Amino acid sequence: MNLNDILDQELHEECGVFGVYGVSNAAEVTYYGLHSLQHRGQEGCGIVSCKQGQFNRVKGLGLVTEVFNDTNLNSLIGDMAIGHVRYSTAGGGGIDNVQPFLFRHHTGNFALAHNGNLVNSNELKKYLEERGSIFQSTSDSEVLAHLIKKDKRAHRIDAILDALQMIEGAFAFVIMSKDKLYACRDKYGLRPLSIGKLNGGYVVSSETCAFEVINARFIRDVQPGEVVVIDENGITSYDYSKYKRYHMCAMEYIYFSRPDSDVEGRNVHSFRKESGKILYRERPTEADIVIGVPDSSLSAAIGYAEESKIPYEMGLIKNKYVGRTFIQPSQNMREKGVRMKLSAVSSIIKDKRIILIDDSIVRGTTCKRIVSLLKEVGAKEVHVRIASPQITNPCFYGVDTSTYDELISAHKSAEEVRKMIGADSLYFLSKEALFEAAKREDLCLACFTGKYPTALYQSIKDANKDGKF
Repeated sequence: MNLNDILDQELHEECGVFGVYGVSNAAEVTYYGLHSLQHRGQEGCGIVSCKQGQFNRVKGLGLVTEVFNDTNLNSLIGDMAIGHVRYSTAGGGGIDNVQPFLFRHHTGNFALAHNGNLVNSNELKKYLEERGSIFQSTSDSEVLAHLIKKDKRAHRIDAILDALQMIEGAFAFVIMSKDKLYACRDKYGLRPLSIGKLNGGYVVSSETCAFEVINARFIRDVQPGEVVVIDENGITSYDYSKYKRYHMCAMEYIYFSRPDSDVEGRNVHSFRKESGKILYRERPTEADIVIGVPDSSLSAAIGYAEESKIPYEMGLIKNKYVGRTFIQPSQNMREKGVRMKLSAVSSIIKDKRIILIDDSIVRGTTCKRIVSLLKEVGAKEVHVRIASPQITNPCFYGVDTSTYDELISAHKSAEEVRKMIGADSLYFLSKEALFEAAKREDLCLACFTGKYPTALYQSIKDANKDGKF
């Protein structure tokens, strides 16, 4: 077990996608876009560029800054490119599953990158293999490419529209042919995808924060059930489904997205700050200081402090230089592992009643270590406030919580969780508060409620193998 296994107990989103059309040095722009999306995936990344029908690809395991350099970026010529950063969920890890995928076909070559998870991928793989398809990876993302390749019609958009009608789940796809960029979003609106304008060309991204870095201007979001085609004629829109819902994953606001991103018109920092304010209104508590767990909980902590008039302090410091792999720690090092990632500021914490704000509790191990750390340096009381409801159900849409066993709240009450983490009190934000903070009526709350917006096929059986739930 390496240090990453010990410390990395947080939720992981599967990936981020980025695309460029009609911009010189498109691969370089994509590099900066992927760097802005690095929080969405740190296992591997890749870029495919295209110039006059010639596709070039560089991909590898590691961070964007580790995989790319001046030499290989210079090999990615052209004014079109798509890129991808990933964590592994469906299909697992390894270089074969690092995207974008590149497919060479007599109907025309194309590249594809995907954010999300297809819940009927096993059924579609069987269907395709029975018709001669050979899969090069274990990723569910490859399914769409084979569905497209099986269609022999002259116009690729027709093949894409029909293929999208066959897949079920959460997805944002970016597809690049020799002269077009396609941006596709699932009909439930579970995953974000936005369009920007840059130097006479266009960019698409999983998050709007990437637009700021490259100085692109946000135009609009890709709508649920929509395929946007970008080519020399500009933007053309197609609907592959008339069934359109706006069930954005609530965890995009709570945890996954960067604070400087806008998700369907709502700024993520503003959402988190408002959720912190609601946390206090729902459960007022006397304390001396408010602290947040870096980094995604800081906005909620600021909101809680503002609403409660309790001073906000930086009581925990995150070490940003703890690598993804480091050493093979001894048992003694394992027990102190959290200190290598988070340090408590003793002079601020000692003899104080603490409000500790975190965005979520998944497995409970990290929160337990933080509470213990605060008490070890002299905190009088630690009152844990979570800026989301209890996560009681697995996610099958591209988040790495696919079984009940991984979730402490799937089999423990809030009071049992409190005892386990050693907190003096524990409160989770209400489900209703999420809609208030997001200023919207629809969200996917499946991980909190067990009400999934799509059919689940085999997924729920796999999560349920022990038959306990």
